[in-house]
Amino acid sequence: MKGLEHEHTTDAIKDRLATARHSYVRDWIYGGIDGAVTTFAVVSGVAGAQLSPLIVLILGFANLLADGFSMAASNFLGTRAEEDDYRRLREIELRHIELVPEGEREEVRLIYRAKGFEGEELEKAVDLITSDKERWVRTMLTEEYGLPAEIRSPWKASASTFSAFVICGLVPILPYLFKMESSFAVSCVVTGLTFFLIGAFKSFWSTASWLRSAFETLLVGALAAVLAYGAGVLLKDLAL
Repeated sequence: MKGLEHEHTTDAIKDRLATARHSYVRDWIYGGIDGAVTTFAVVSGVAGAQLSPLIVLILGFANLLADGFSMAASNFLGTRAEEDDYRRLREIELRHIELVPEGEREEVRLIYRAKGFEGEELEKAVDLITSDKERWVRTMLTEEYGLPAEIRSPWKASASTFSAFVICGLVPILPYLFKMESSFAVSCVVTGLTFFLIGAFKSFWSTASWLRSAFETLLVGALAAVLAYGAGVLLKDLAL
């Protein structure tokens, strides 16, 4: 049907559910924006202080690698913490099912009663869920603790962040790397375009229009650049 994002035939639904995977778009966008902001802040600060272009390359690459690794490591540890918490709660539920099964059945009963199940239908739902221990545990983790069915991979999350940080963060310093004329002006243009494209790409996972999303992201980058440039000018005057 025209206007729908996907088909709803039985085969299409089966294929879609079978191939459903975790999304790491958030990690990529987060890393890309931060990478471009970080290195462009270095470029703007150095330009504001009127320092040597060599300083841009030294500080730019140092920040690109160090901050990129730091962000990736933080994302890895944060996602690993979610994974550890998921396992901890899973062990708790398994133990409770073994020790107080009737209490856990009552929890399932109350959860599905709140969803509108009553009488015989409610008891059938409880029996179906508690007849399989794995299904029972997954239900409790999702319904009682609000956890997703599965936790995202810490390795994929951190890899997405780091790759995006390096790719987008490299853009602001490329004009200096290739010794282009008016390097700062070129850097402003290509970095602005990078922010714009990241914002437009981000709109595919939101209800905002691609143009609005693109300009919002561009504005964030521009504000960071203005702050960094102003800091460079201020420090230059203080040094004098």
